[in-house]
Amino acid sequence: MSKNFASDVLRRAQRIVVKVGSSLVTNEGRGLDEAAIGEWCRQLAALSRQGREVIMVSSGAIAEGMKRLGWATRPHEIHELQAAAAVGQMGLAQMYESKLRENGLRSAQVLLTHADLADRERYLNARSTLLTLLKLGVLPVINENDTVVNDEIKFGDNDTLGALVANLVEADALVILTDQRGLYTADPRKHPEAEFVSEARAGDPALEAMAGGAGSAIGRGGMLTKILAARRAAGSGASTVIAWGREADVLTRLVAGEAIGTLLVAQTAKQQARKQWMADHLQLRGAVTIDDGAVQKLLQEGKSLLPIGMTAVEGEFSRGDVIAIRDARGLEVARGLANYASAEARLLCRKPSSEFETLLGYTAEPEMVHRDNLVRTR
Repeated sequence: MSKNFASDVLRRAQRIVVKVGSSLVTNEGRGLDEAAIGEWCRQLAALSRQGREVIMVSSGAIAEGMKRLGWATRPHEIHELQAAAAVGQMGLAQMYESKLRENGLRSAQVLLTHADLADRERYLNARSTLLTLLKLGVLPVINENDTVVNDEIKFGDNDTLGALVANLVEADALVILTDQRGLYTADPRKHPEAEFVSEARAGDPALEAMAGGAGSAIGRGGMLTKILAARRAAGSGASTVIAWGREADVLTRLVAGEAIGTLLVAQTAKQQARKQWMADHLQLRGAVTIDDGAVQKLLQEGKSLLPIGMTAVEGEFSRGDVIAIRDARGLEVARGLANYASAEARLLCRKPSSEFETLLGYTAEPEMVHRDNLVRTR
């Protein structure tokens, strides 16, 4: 891997997910670090002014709640953790809103659980919300919804959440800000001879052997969770940087191409990864037949599939399922993610988007399959 290629990964990134850990946000549990949060928000605003789309995934709600409640140690009972999160979330959201506003950015709070991303329809709803916020120039601040999670649905650490959000919005890069410089070949606190890893391939099994175990008493994640998060993010084509969160101008220097922290490079391009997944989908829930004009727009012009070009719907499928797109002769020309369920799609055949609300009572998307969620098979 050349130095020029490595530096280009962040420099070319247009959509970036930044994850910051509890120990940084709360200054090792002493309370929200206003100066540090203000500094990250200043850098996020600088990235936004460059035309980049940025999403912040922030830990810290439980740690801030513990401080406000006067608890010295992290509780084990789930209802106490939920209570701490509910208390701390108020201060966390207020701090980000205040600091981002000072830097000319509007913000939105988004709380997610694993169930939101495991359910295909809720996954698409979350994706649509986040992409709409970005389109409106609003910076989403995301945290796990710790006030309602239980052992079955919790992410367990916000490194995983950061990777899932990167997958959700098809980010170009995931930046994990932590209290360590990056990855070493062994724990440098125990092994002074350990060497720093400046760059590697995301998903390389050797990285997991290098990573240590648990994180701090305040946070849940250690270096291993960050390595696993990078592997997960790479599945959708996002490369990951693990860097010290208190490094001066860390975000702006990264996107300028400076080598900071550990860069874990995804081996598959973003669009290639997504479209390969759809192309390899073996269990299609249904299909839509389209007219010759729609075929031309899809294959020749690279357009989205609009319901007005659909002539028939086959099978029973839900919003978010992968469906086949066939021409008038029944030959598959493409496949993609359906924005409407089969029952709704049947009502929308040959209809313009102006009639969707009358027919359905609402409008989800103007397209049946957006071009970003569509892969040609012919």
